Amino acid sequence: MTRIKKQFNLDGKVAIVTGASKGIGESIARGLAEYGAKVIVSSRKQDAVDAVAASFKADGFEATGIACHVGDEAQLKNLVEQTTSIYGGVDILINNAATNPVFGPLADAQGELFDKVININVKACFTLANLCYPIMQKRGGGSVINIASVEGMKPSFGLGVYSVSKAALIMLTKNQAKEWGNDKIRSNAICPGLIQTKFSSAIWKNDGILKQIENHIPAGRMAQPDEMAGLAVFLASDAASYCTGGVFTADGGHMIS
Repeated sequence: MTRIKKQFNLDGKVAIVTGASKGIGESIARGLAEYGAKVIVSSRKQDAVDAVAASFKADGFEATGIACHVGDEAQLKNLVEQTTSIYGGVDILINNAATNPVFGPLADAQGELFDKVININVKACFTLANLCYPIMQKRGGGSVINIASVEGMKPSFGLGVYSVSKAALIMLTKNQAKEWGNDKIRSNAICPGLIQTKFSSAIWKNDGILKQIENHIPAGRMAQPDEMAGLAVFLASDAASYCTGGVFTADGGHMIS
């Protein structure tokens, strides 16, 4: 194996991927597994994560499904404890799980709705990374990858609270990178644009809205979940050893339009 190719090798690494039963999370989890990582596939329902883990194993990869609702701190602790018990530690954390239960003006997103978005999209990422931090520290380093969004960089009508949460996640990433750099723990954010997933179906199932967005994007189309996996593999690997605190857009040129 050549020197550069070897940098992408994740053999012996242990990865946790939240929201990994479908969409971007599943694609990233598979990508990490294909490059040699032992992957914890995590989402809310055990049967869903078991099915994904089984599909990985059928293809010759190492994976285990662990159910976890990221909004429950006790379940987050259990996720990390089980991962450590099964695979001995954590080297890679992909904070992918997110929610957006409201589409509309900021004035309509108050109280419990606001709290839910912030708890899932920000606090859960903060808590899970903090739980993994001492484990990565003892193992000599690690990689945290927070899946943010272009909505955290440029506001759109109807996604106000979601945008606020993703902007906070980007700043959390930068603070993690600054504080944990001496421990050889890197933290980077990926900001996807419009991806064809269930999460974004309200947008792409509306032909009028989809056409308007695609006309605005230099790439001229929305992306598929698999198109996020390569960037995540790069940031998880030694090939990205000098990348930390970075905010990487994968948006077909949306942010330059």
